Amino acid sequence: MALAPVPKPQPDDLDDDESLDERDGSGGRMSFLEHLDEFRRRIINAVVALFAGFLIAFAFIGPLFDFVMRPMQEMLAEGQTLIYTNPTEAFILDIKLALIAGLVLASPLVMFQVWRFIAPGLYVGEKKWAIPFVVLSTVCFVTGAAFSHYIVFPFAWQFFSDYGAARDIVSFMPRIEPAFAMYIRLILAFGVVFEMPTLVLFLARMGLLTPRFMIKNFRFFVLIAVIVSAVITPPDVISQLAMTGPMLGLYGLSIGIAWAFGKREKKITPYGG
Repeated sequence: MALAPVPKPQPDDLDDDESLDERDGSGGRMSFLEHLDEFRRRIINAVVALFAGFLIAFAFIGPLFDFVMRPMQEMLAEGQTLIYTNPTEAFILDIKLALIAGLVLASPLVMFQVWRFIAPGLYVGEKKWAIPFVVLSTVCFVTGAAFSHYIVFPFAWQFFSDYGAARDIVSFMPRIEPAFAMYIRLILAFGVVFEMPTLVLFLARMGLLTPRFMIKNFRFFVLIAVIVSAVITPPDVISQLAMTGPMLGLYGLSIGIAWAFGKREKKITPYGG
């Protein structure tokens, strides 16, 4: 007796953003060595983009140096300047500054390489999010860096530079290397923290995160935010609050993003209902 053919799934039986062709061709399987080769290529492309950004930034190192270091000097007492005590310190600072500026310039290309690495494991409908991923991740990183440069770091720098001003037996003479290290630490920290909406958006689109889960675990995130702020920021209340507050605000924004763009839970109706 011949067996009845198994009915082929219809597009209506699939998720809203997955067509039948997407289910059948959901990203080819890659072997472990192919994954390693793909990872190597993406790393090389990202490094090339970063090096190009570094060269462009180094060509404008004078204005970049003034943009970062002059506000620090202007917040010092009258007559004070930033100093360096090692002959190579100023040169190394220029290299680091050009690298950071180059990273900001190359961030769209770097994020695109990240997307190209994870794209083979996604459905066709999910791959259309490449441009939103690159744009949103770049905007979030730059916004976090700008928030640190214009708001957080000036408050922290002013606090530490004024702390010992009342003591007439000591004088604050900041070296450019530790000052820049503090600056770049906050820049990178806030740049990464502001990527939270990007991460939540794509976890929600893949069905790995829901707004209900985020609301339920909000109290745990508050604890994590306080701990992360205490570890990353300098040991002062101002900069810690300046990081904890935006993290909580971004978490609330991310809940809204997960609700607006996340996959909808299917409602199961009783048979015959």
